[in-house]
Amino acid sequence: MKKAILAVSLISAAFSAHAAGLSCDDLKAKIEKKVASKGVKAYTLTVVAKDTPSKNRVVGACDKGSMKILYERVRETVGKGS
Repeated sequence: MKKAILAVSLISAAFSAHAAGLSCDDLKAKIEKKVASKGVKAYTLTVVAKDTPSKNRVVGACDKGSMKILYERVRETVGKGS
């Protein structure tokens, strides 16, 4: 359920930001803030050309639709004590 809520939040933030014409850096920062507020710690956001194939979730479009922002949740690594 949390993943669904996070996905909807990311997508809605991305589309509203895209409509406002934000740069890729501004949109990425806005999405990062939204993800962090949901408590997600281990993830990556990557800006790529819109034609770049990916298995990751597209959470935004920028640069007049020529670029997209990909979200990937990554596995947190637990370090061993020193």
